[in-house]
Amino acid sequence: MSDNKIPLAGVIGCPIAHSKSPQIHGHWLKTLGLKGYYVPLHVEPENLRDVLRNMPKLGYVGANITIPHKEQALEIADVVSDHAAKIGAANTLVFTADGKIHADNTDGYGFIQNLRQSAPKWDPRLGPALVLGAGGASRAIIVALLDTGVPEILLTNRTKARAETLCQEFGARLKVVDWEQADDAVSDVATLVNTTSLGMTGKSPLTLSLANLNKKTLVTDIVYAPLKTALLAEAEAIGCPTVDGLGMLLHQAVPGFERWFGVRPEVDEDTRKAALK
Repeated sequence: MSDNKIPLAGVIGCPIAHSKSPQIHGHWLKTLGLKGYYVPLHVEPENLRDVLRNMPKLGYVGANITIPHKEQALEIADVVSDHAAKIGAANTLVFTADGKIHADNTDGYGFIQNLRQSAPKWDPRLGPALVLGAGGASRAIIVALLDTGVPEILLTNRTKARAETLCQEFGARLKVVDWEQADDAVSDVATLVNTTSLGMTGKSPLTLSLANLNKKTLVTDIVYAPLKTALLAEAEAIGCPTVDGLGMLLHQAVPGFERWFGVRPEVDEDTRKAALK
C-alpha cells in the first residue's frame, strides 16, 4: 500500500449491524496511530462474489467474513491456506496487489489464544473435551483442539447426523454422544465447550445439566451476549474455571489486522472494553 493510499478493510456478513469487529479494529487503529478504516458491509449471498472481486479495486486490503458467507468465501478465493481448507470455511481474506484473494481461518487460533490468556493453567492433554454443536464454529474449534493435543473429543449435536459427519471427517479421536446423554458425558471431560447459539440473548436456553461436572473441568462458551451465559454462571458456582466467548472474537481478529495494517495489536483489557461499548 503506497503512502498516498489509506488502507481499507471491513467485515462482511448478512446481517452485519450487530458486529463488534468495527469497534475492535477501530480501537486498534486509533491506539496504534495508524491510517486506515474498518467498516461493516452488509452483503447478500448472491452478491458476495462480485463484491469480493471489486473490493481490491476500491482500495480494500482485506476483509473478515462472518455468517452466512464463510463457506462461499472459501470457494471464491484464489489461494486457500491449508488450515482454512481443513476447516472448510474462511473468516479472514487478504487482497494482494494483483487482485488475488487469499483465504484463511483464524477462528480456531482465536479460540485457543483466548483459553491460553484467560486460563493459563489449562492443559488440553489432561483429558477428553466435550464439544456441544456441529456447525461452522464447531469445525474450527475441533481442528484447534486436535492440533493442541486433546486426546479425544466427545461431540454432541441436536441433529446427530451432523455430528456423525464430522466424526467421519476428522477421524478416530472424535466420538459421537447422543444429545440426550450429554448430561452424563460431562463427568468424564477436562474441557467443555459450547459452540452452539443456545443461551445467547434472544435464543433458546441451553438445557445441559452440570450435576456430574468435575470442578476441575474448564468450561467455555463461544457466546458473548450475554458475556456470562447461564452455562458459565452454573459452572462458576460449582468452582470450575470458566472462559467467556468475547476473547475468541478479539484474538481471531489479530492476524487479519496485522496482515492488513502492518502492526500486530495486543488483546488487553482496553480492547475488551472497546468491544463492549
